[in-house]
Amino acid sequence: MTEPLAPGSTIGILGGGQLGRMLALAAARLGLRTAIFDPDPNAPAGQVSDSLTTAAYTDSNALKSWVETVDVVTYEFENIPTEALDILESAKPIHPNRKALAVSQDRLTEKAFLSDLGLKTAPFAAIDDMDDMTEALDEIGAPAILKTRRFGYDGKGQARIMAPEDAEQALADMNGAPAIYEGFVNFTHEVSVIAARGTTGEVACFDPGENVHVNGILHTTTVPANLTGKQRTDAVLLAGQILNRLGYVGVMGVELFVTPQGLVVNEIAPRVHNSGHWTQAGCAVDQFEQHIRAVAGWPLGDGARHADVVMTNLIGDDAHTWPELAKEADTQIHLYGKAEAREGRKMGHVNRVIRAK
Repeated sequence: MTEPLAPGSTIGILGGGQLGRMLALAAARLGLRTAIFDPDPNAPAGQVSDSLTTAAYTDSNALKSWVETVDVVTYEFENIPTEALDILESAKPIHPNRKALAVSQDRLTEKAFLSDLGLKTAPFAAIDDMDDMTEALDEIGAPAILKTRRFGYDGKGQARIMAPEDAEQALADMNGAPAIYEGFVNFTHEVSVIAARGTTGEVACFDPGENVHVNGILHTTTVPANLTGKQRTDAVLLAGQILNRLGYVGVMGVELFVTPQGLVVNEIAPRVHNSGHWTQAGCAVDQFEQHIRAVAGWPLGDGARHADVVMTNLIGDDAHTWPELAKEADTQIHLYGKAEAREGRKMGHVNRVIRAK
């Protein structure tokens, strides 16, 4: 794609969850249309987009018909079947590219990629059987965490190994799936950088946010994060390094552990990210508009922050507190339009602007 997409063009979004919903809203502000592809007829993004195609990601005929209605394809989640990508890529540009997906879909591939860039990661090893586990225990030690290489999120597909005797049960918990063994990192806190790269190679980063998790799910992100000036610069520079190596187009979330020895990369996500929701209240151009600008070939926003913000996820029944939240000053409410508030389900978030005293 050499020319920016003009208003009235259509962006195809694979996935109709809350991230797709907020991408569709951002696109609409820019005069761009969106077409959602999702198996769920009640997908939250379908409520606010121009069209919703309901079909399985393996439905080749539906994919072929859908892609002919859009000008560019993007996505809100990583685990897209290879066969679907083959069909879509033959017809229209896909941003971010397939290299970014291949790296992020497999935790072992991701760790190897980051290490090859010279970035610090947790010590890691591939685990397929108990022999691999025994070797990892000898070389890396415990405590550690065992994760499935693919399809894990929000703490799912993980087992802690606090001592060698936990190893056998942890391996059984993987149910035969290929896994990765990661040694614990002694960190003080976690931060993340939301970074973007455009079709011309320009890079723009938002301020790092400080993350707190509860039960494996992000609870709050606060900006500014507790970082020195050097740590802040290092975080932004390493995010840009990752984007450039991948030839990336779009927004990426880069999660980092802050340690006395420097920043350690936890993981990357090739999409808009939960820890970037604060940008909706703290920046003139938020992460969702930034992503739409990038994949549409528009100039990027500069990502400058004009306010301090605390983002809090609304999980499960938290969403029922909206009447009280609506009374709070300096509070921006985002509800995702999901019908059922289940335990552990992300139902919305709030951004609280922190005024100077």
